[in-house]
Amino acid sequence: MTDAELPEAIALIKKAVSKWKTPAVTEIAKDKNPYRVLVSCILSLRTQDRTTEQASRRLFELANTPFAILKLPEEEIMRAIYPVGFYRTKARVIREISERLLKDYDGRVPDSIEELLLLPGVGRKTANLVVTMGYGLPGICVDTHVHRITNRWGYVKTKTPDKTEKALRERLPKKYWLEINDLLVTFGQNQCRPVSPICSTCPVKGFCKRVDVVISR
Repeated sequence: MTDAELPEAIALIKKAVSKWKTPAVTEIAKDKNPYRVLVSCILSLRTQDRTTEQASRRLFELANTPFAILKLPEEEIMRAIYPVGFYRTKARVIREISERLLKDYDGRVPDSIEELLLLPGVGRKTANLVVTMGYGLPGICVDTHVHRITNRWGYVKTKTPDKTEKALRERLPKKYWLEINDLLVTFGQNQCRPVSPICSTCPVKGFCKRVDVVISR
């Protein structure tokens, strides 16, 4: 995919994803609460979307601020977020993050990637999601879908999500930064799947180099 083809490709993907359910973290982020975005991102790691959304809502019914979370015993947090992947570890991490926020930031979630990366359990994917979805600030969240699809297009040529983020920051026009993750996560879950993508009905098949695609439908 070339830079000239990108605007049309993005427009076609927007039209395609409008008929599918949006990712869980996106739904939770609609109220622009950075803490809720941060916690739901932690819960989403290695967890299916539906499970993430249900677990997030159960937890936030009990507590949705750092102060309120710390009033809950770790076992109660575990029960609320089960069966997300690594729920025991995530319950501990959510409490550790909440303690750090109260101690170092007066309970406020930082709005910079650099400071977010100092929090327990927070990597670049989560930091970028908090910055973009929680604060509406520039960032590019690269998860497995964004990494896979942009490489499959031939738009970037990278080996890891972190390197994909760097490459996209250098090439992708800033007007697409906030929406690229949302679009490609939904597109990747439903059309451009990891194994056997549905290329026959893909709206951007004319722009895609299909890098490393061996089997498709």
